[in-house]
Amino acid sequence: MTQNLLSLALQIQQIPAPTFHEQERAAFVLEKFRQLGLAETESDEAFNVFARLPGGKAAPLIVSAHLDTVFPAETPLAWRQAEDRLYGPGLGDNSIGVAALLEIARLLKAENASIPGDVWLAANSAEEGLGDLKGMKAVCARFGAGARAYLVLEGMSLGHVYLRGIGVQRYRVEFRCAGGHSWADYGQASAIHELTRWAAEICAWKLPTTPRTTLNLGRIGGGTSINTLAAQAWLELDLRSEDESTLQALSLQIQQSLEMTGRRPGLSVSARLIGQRPAGGLAVSHPLARLAQSCLAERGLEAVFISGSTDANWPLSLGYPSLVLGITTGGGAHTTAEYIETAPAASGLEQVLSFIRRAWD
Repeated sequence: MTQNLLSLALQIQQIPAPTFHEQERAAFVLEKFRQLGLAETESDEAFNVFARLPGGKAAPLIVSAHLDTVFPAETPLAWRQAEDRLYGPGLGDNSIGVAALLEIARLLKAENASIPGDVWLAANSAEEGLGDLKGMKAVCARFGAGARAYLVLEGMSLGHVYLRGIGVQRYRVEFRCAGGHSWADYGQASAIHELTRWAAEICAWKLPTTPRTTLNLGRIGGGTSINTLAAQAWLELDLRSEDESTLQALSLQIQQSLEMTGRRPGLSVSARLIGQRPAGGLAVSHPLARLAQSCLAERGLEAVFISGSTDANWPLSLGYPSLVLGITTGGGAHTTAEYIETAPAASGLEQVLSFIRRAWD
């Protein structure tokens, strides 16, 4: 079981899948579903891939894993093994999660067990970066409140049960001015000077630790040449909080600060919302949270209930029962040094299978 899971994960990891360019990986998963002889295998316009394991007449369980990675298409994807670790960009986030979908399908189909409702398997797109949960939004639009629950699989979170979605707002901020020559026009405004001055100011703000709230400048650019006063500069800003009202207050503070900065002579400032993940949560006392805890305990693992920014944000924000389970442990997520630990993968897959079998209890 574990060897098949890891082999699938490595095959998937070798297929580039930047956000919005998941087609090739989606086609691979669709073909694997069809080879397993699953019902209603199909894809949609968002590059989501679906397959159904038939069950009874109860509400269906939706089990998903995101296809996309943070890495550009040109990123070298060579993998290597060192003792009980497999290294490779995107292997843990989320190739092994997608591989788990395929292995779950194979094992449950082989069992031919009677389950109360259908299990829909969804390999979805656009979870990372500026994908803005496009894939999961399409999944939820399809199944809506009629689903028993939405179970999201993440590769490197074994032992962690994500019950709350962290609220996220992302902005592209642009500063513009006349610019000029770095010597002849020295003293006039430079969009880069003004932008970096503003960025330094907001990075010095003291943010709440309870609820945990963060601010990150993820990308920055602009200018024409080294000897030019920049006429344009931009940055991408990521705001997060465990509490939706705190997130909105921080967003308002950013907007007010930009408004004040934009009053400087000759300077134009704008901010455009480029991504948003609403917050939501499932109570620790919810039966599905207790089921996840039990499935881990059966394998000698203690459940740690945590918050995160995942595909589960969207169904949770709509009030649909949803949580995230992990397949194994690992590290270096979103770096080329990413790795997964192979030994825990069997326990991770078993806990998910147990959760699925008991989801209607």
